[in-house]
Amino acid sequence: MRESFIKSDIHARELKRAIAVRMAISGNIYHEISKIWRVSNFFICYWKKQFKTKGIAEIKLGHKGSKGYLTALQNTEVIEWLKNK
Repeated sequence: MRESFIKSDIHARELKRAIAVRMAISGNIYHEISKIWRVSNFFICYWKKQFKTKGIAEIKLGHKGSKGYLTALQNTEVIEWLKNK
């Protein structure tokens, strides 16, 4: 597993998946991984299989959330306003 992915700015759920997979590939016992990350053995098996068959892209979340209602300018103005309060 590429360290750059784990060290990048990723979502907490992606990080949990990536580290659990890396630990499993490194030979850690699933029971120990389950205790550390509070996940099931199924979780570890599923994401390890996804990684091995489809690669690192499969670890990432499938959605990115909805599009914001504010424009970039409006967003900047709101942030500046909040900083000044």
